Amino acid sequence: MNSKLSDRLNLLKILSFRRTWNLIKITLSYRITKIYKDAQILGLPISITIEPTTACNLGCPECPSGLKQFTRAEGNLKSDFFEKLINEVKQHVFYLNFYFQGEPFINPKFLEMVAYANSQKIYTATSTNAHFLTPEVAENTVKSGLKRLIVSIDGTTQETYESYRKNGNLQKVLEGTQNLVEAKRKLKSKTPHIIFQFLVVKPNEHQIEDAKILSKVLGVDEIRFKTAQINDFVNGNSLITSIDKYSRYSKRADGTYQLKNKLLNECWKMWSSCVITWDGKVVPCCFDKDALHQLGDIKQLSLKKIWNNKNYINFRKQLLTNRKSIDICQNCTEGTKVFE
Repeated sequence: MNSKLSDRLNLLKILSFRRTWNLIKITLSYRITKIYKDAQILGLPISITIEPTTACNLGCPECPSGLKQFTRAEGNLKSDFFEKLINEVKQHVFYLNFYFQGEPFINPKFLEMVAYANSQKIYTATSTNAHFLTPEVAENTVKSGLKRLIVSIDGTTQETYESYRKNGNLQKVLEGTQNLVEAKRKLKSKTPHIIFQFLVVKPNEHQIEDAKILSKVLGVDEIRFKTAQINDFVNGNSLITSIDKYSRYSKRADGTYQLKNKLLNECWKMWSSCVITWDGKVVPCCFDKDALHQLGDIKQLSLKKIWNNKNYINFRKQLLTNRKSIDICQNCTEGTKVFE
């Protein structure tokens, strides 16, 4: 069976009646809200992002974790808190993004938490720089039931790779990927679905075709090329790619840059999902890296109560009427498509 199709079927298999009915309500709410601009939502989130850790071994220039420049508390997600949260949301959540900031495999309990979510029939996905995927960790990753694993590659030579992935070692990435592919073969497992993610920036844009070849040689299931979010883009930036297809930005006549896509007053992600930091703060989406827009605290209130509280409703109202005024939306090209 085609690996992409197999991955999609893994997601469909865990759609119970209650989860499917909740998905229908969320989808209808989103459609209606675009017409009537009503910030209330029928249904609960179908997907959540949980942050395993804020720590990272790399120093990527556009990442607060890499730059060690967080303005919020740092730490590791605790397994008892995580299990309590999963028990609360498992009737409606069927997709779990197990990453926000930081490198997930730094959390010593990470795979145990993945296994618990898997035992509750929740589709689990994570993203890694693959530096910690030793043969033993790779086998434990497969055994955990993780359904999707994104490996950040961003270059096919050490020089190019480390131009963005500061302090990174490409050989470790390749070895980690090989270990995971071998672990899947050894354990006769189709999961996790392994995706090479190539963040296209100026220093690596010449290696796109090489990355495609490398992905086939290593036996990963899929390769994706992603546009890069540049924090300081208006006056140009050495990271902005010259390949228009892979750039979020276009050059104005005066030499400055702007976001290519029109910022619409809508966002599917604000109706379908949320992000929860390692210490329980609920924020709108992954663009709120410093958790500046805290909409509630899971350790004080249930997600069900937070989901339609005053803070959430007011945030959605602002998005529906003037999204440009929200700082974390001003560099966003995502969130407007259902099931993107």
